[in-house]
Amino acid sequence: MADNIANLPTRMAAMVLTGHGGIEKLDYRDDVPVPTPGPGEVLVQVTATAKNNTDRKAREGLYPTKEKEDVTSFAMGGEPTLTFPRIQGADIAGRVVAVGEGVAPTRVGERGLLDFNLYADARRDINLTPDYYGHGADGGFAEYVALPADQFYAIPNPDLSDAELAAMGMCSYQTAYHMMTAAKVSTGERVLVSGASGGVGTALIQLCRVVGAIPYAVSQPDKADALLELGAEAVIDRDDLPTFVDRVLKATAGAPIDAVMDLVGGEMTNLFIDTMIQDMNARTTYPRLSIAGASGGNVSEMMWTRIYLYQVQIFGVSHGTREEAEQLMEWIRSGELKPVLHAAFKLSELHEAERYFVNRDSNYLGKIVIVPDSQWDTHGAPFALNPSNN
Repeated sequence: MADNIANLPTRMAAMVLTGHGGIEKLDYRDDVPVPTPGPGEVLVQVTATAKNNTDRKAREGLYPTKEKEDVTSFAMGGEPTLTFPRIQGADIAGRVVAVGEGVAPTRVGERGLLDFNLYADARRDINLTPDYYGHGADGGFAEYVALPADQFYAIPNPDLSDAELAAMGMCSYQTAYHMMTAAKVSTGERVLVSGASGGVGTALIQLCRVVGAIPYAVSQPDKADALLELGAEAVIDRDDLPTFVDRVLKATAGAPIDAVMDLVGGEMTNLFIDTMIQDMNARTTYPRLSIAGASGGNVSEMMWTRIYLYQVQIFGVSHGTREEAEQLMEWIRSGELKPVLHAAFKLSELHEAERYFVNRDSNYLGKIVIVPDSQWDTHGAPFALNPSNN
């Protein structure tokens, strides 16, 4: 039996996804049963949950793997695990308020951050069937959530607010780190980061600096100052495609890019490859491209002769491993990784947050987080986008 569960409410507010479609499929309810933590689980009172692009893509069914027009979601282990109703939200920060059987009662009161993966087995070095909280199981767009005790990591850092902690969630940081570990990015290598102003992009810039690599950011010019301050060596305008490769090579003083972290796909992928193969005699390693997104298009046309003759190594990346999550949590605790928090929205205003996320303006950088209305004054209001959110 869960410890202390009797002292908690039996109903909670949550944003419930009722099916594939637009934001009208997100239904705010205040009568959702509070979950009971099972053996090996903790019950977490949610204080903030980061918004990720995968929330929208899963809702809209934008994860086809066979027919490109399919409306579907993750089904890496066979059958789809996104069933309805479902509470989305993967990057959860909060406090333990009850524990299940086998979990030390001393964990009650602990503040932490979730490793968002639903692991198929106990292996620490590989994750072949990626799924996650907010997709295959209920997530953090609610007041409470039951989570595995060994995946809810204590992060006591007093200099990090709960909203900032959620902005450092594993959906972005672990994806970014796995892109780098798959491509074996190492000290001194030049790394091109596409989609650099988003959650994964800003994580990649920081992680490159942590391991000693040199990140070159692809973004809009009006975000250059912020990205340079974050750690980018240079910022290359993503527009004017005919001159893109030349401008990248100008930024590197003519040296080829060693590895590309691609979050865009579409017509940009060929250009990214070009930045790595301009002068093969100047290389000391194989060209490597990790791809973990397709915001610029789900289909890219390329010549396979360019891939195998230039020995370009391509890594598809979705989520990461337990080992990588543990390393990231250590870097968060040590302060080597910093939050890039753009704004907070109330849980009841998730529709507005979704619209803002899709139509974000030139000032957007990093993450937005969703805060339960009952936690808003403490954990959300200081980071509101505008005074009307208070």
